[in-house]
Amino acid sequence: MRSLRWLADSFNYIFGAAVRIFGPNDDAYPYVGVQPYEGDPYSSSWV
Repeated sequence: MRSLRWLADSFNYIFGAAVRIFGPNDDAYPYVGVQPYEGDPYSSSWV
């Protein structure tokens, strides 16, 4: 009986991971758009 319980727990663990990977997104990130780059341009001192 213990081996059947272990098998069922293992299956639930793997199935739960597959559901999270292939399920719909649950991300709740706010839409902020493209952020402009305000840094200095790269200048090569070798040229």
